Amino acid sequence: MIVPSFLNKARGAALLRGSVVSFVRLLAKTKSLFLTRPLPGVITLCLIALALTGCKSNHAQNKNNSLTDSGAASSAAHNQGKMAMDCTLCKEPSRAGLLMAGAGASDDLSASKDQSAGHGMDSAKMVLIQGGSFQMGSDQFGDAQPVHKVTVSAFYMDAHEVTNDQFAKFVDATHYITVAERPLNPKDYPGVPVDKLVPGSGVFTPPSRPVPLNNPMAWWSYVPGANWRHPLGPGSSIQGKGNYPVVQVCYEDCVAYANWAGKRLPTEAEWEFAARAGQHYEDYYWGKSLHPDGKYMANNFQGHFPDHNTKADGYDMLAPIEQYPVSRYGLYDMEGNAWEWCSDFYRPDYYAHSPEKNPQGPKDSYDPEEPGQVKRVQRGGSFLCSDEYCIRYKAGSRGKGEPGSASNNLGFRLVRSK
Repeated sequence: MIVPSFLNKARGAALLRGSVVSFVRLLAKTKSLFLTRPLPGVITLCLIALALTGCKSNHAQNKNNSLTDSGAASSAAHNQGKMAMDCTLCKEPSRAGLLMAGAGASDDLSASKDQSAGHGMDSAKMVLIQGGSFQMGSDQFGDAQPVHKVTVSAFYMDAHEVTNDQFAKFVDATHYITVAERPLNPKDYPGVPVDKLVPGSGVFTPPSRPVPLNNPMAWWSYVPGANWRHPLGPGSSIQGKGNYPVVQVCYEDCVAYANWAGKRLPTEAEWEFAARAGQHYEDYYWGKSLHPDGKYMANNFQGHFPDHNTKADGYDMLAPIEQYPVSRYGLYDMEGNAWEWCSDFYRPDYYAHSPEKNPQGPKDSYDPEEPGQVKRVQRGGSFLCSDEYCIRYKAGSRGKGEPGSASNNLGFRLVRSK
């Protein structure tokens, strides 16, 4: 998420309600805004703040009046005897992209058609994923139903998420500037003081004590200067972390990299087929248990979310690539570590009428939780997912995010058709 700093969690939901309610009401009257383009990020955050405040006060009476995790279904999901809360955001509060600011930016960006098989300009190791049929989706998540048969053609996929070193090579070659590094356009944020429109992004900031899980503002902060070079803000660096997944990249950034590398983002169907690695009826490519025989197979949150991470899996936040067992398809970190962008628009009802062969996703986006926002699919979960909070690291689950959103737990990997 990339939002003005005055929406920092420290100011609290009460301040947000008091300072923006009239602004939101005024904008709500401008119906053409909602019909012609995504809502600017500040509006989204205002609406989220209002919704979260109501969610917090009414949670006991009505769990359905809530925001959910980044790929949330309308109903809670069960995992190992626990219920994942509905009134949560698994990744980060969403925001509309800054795609309107800057030449050539558009929510309709798509990667170029992939070229010959093999390595792209990034020289990333790719593995061949033989095509086949599988049962896509999951009965555990409302937006992943119905489970349905899908057939995908063979393709090559990056063995691991795109790294800082690889992304730096792209930036050096093209002088590309990511969305999180660009100045914010005041026209996209009417009513917000210009001095508050500082480039930055969303950063996970764990609280010092337990907090209600229905308010992600308690552990997400807007940090000026946070971007791919400084994932946690100006005081952080990727120095010595060249083999870590690049994060703080939005959909537009990933498409630009893909075009340079001669690849493309995977479709949601390709991603799930690869993630399942032949285990079409299991939660994970290794089986049903998240920690078989006590062995940690992926990087996710251990302990009490979000205030206490025991780091039992070896890492507090992001992990370097190839730290956990490889799948039978030769892929790393398809569960946990960092969310990964897919090319598909997001619609919760798409599976009901998805074509069987090589589905490319719906022609447009619709999210009933934020009807005015364009959303793209994200997959795989991240280091913030846990049994008690977000279980979207399961192969059949879905995530979603605005094309302009970025955070320190969101990255990508690429594919190329055979």
